[in-house]
This record gives sequence, C-alpha cells and structure tokens, in this order.
Amino acid sequence: MSGANEMRGRRVLVVEDESLIAMFVQTMLADLGCEVLGPIHAVGEALDFVATTAPIDVAVLDLNLDGEPAYPIVDALRARGVPIVFCTGYGETGLRASDQGSPVLRKPYRAAELPRVLAEALAMA
Repeated sequence: MSGANEMRGRRVLVVEDESLIAMFVQTMLADLGCEVLGPIHAVGEALDFVATTAPIDVAVLDLNLDGEPAYPIVDALRARGVPIVFCTGYGETGLRASDQGSPVLRKPYRAAELPRVLAEALAMA
C-alpha cells in the first residue's frame, strides 16, 4: 500500500496547531485523494471530534499542541483502533515508550514522505 492511489478516499484526521503546516498537510492529502477531517488545533477539540466522528482511517497528529501534549488524543485514537502518524520536530525521541515503532514524520518533512508513512501506519493497523 505505497502508492497515492491506495490513499484515495481514506478519511484522514489532521491535528496540527500551526496553521501553515496544517494547510500544507491538507493540500498534500487532498492531492492524494484523501478526505481530510480537520484540521483540529487543540487537545479538547480533538478529543470531542474523535469521540463523535466515525470512521477515521488514519490520523496525522502533532505531538505538541500549543504547549499541551497530545497524548490524550493518542490514547483516544488507539482505543478506537485508529492508526497514527506522529508529526514532531523531536522525532522518535519525543514518543512515549508505548508509541515507539509508530510511523513518525520529523518536522520539517517533504511532501514525498507523507504517502509512505500513511501507508506504513495503515499496514500496521
């Protein structure tokens, strides 16, 4: 599942507090044919969304939302079986032990990396 065609129609939740990055991710996902959910910019808003929205095929999640850790969102997504792509400037060192091995996009990243990590996350689900 590595091609852009494999992503067509996938419902992808975007949780990112930086507007320019969120717009960049939205555009890349739309170019892949994904249905973009969000972007959502805050932990509380994301938790409400995750609790009330179905289905979510995969989430692209910033780990630090305006200084607040996004781990409650990670836990809510994991409880629903939603695969996660972590986007962070810290790389894998910013992940909890329980999240090690998950796909990570280290900021800044290139557009070509997104389809690969999305496919990786979906394959792990």
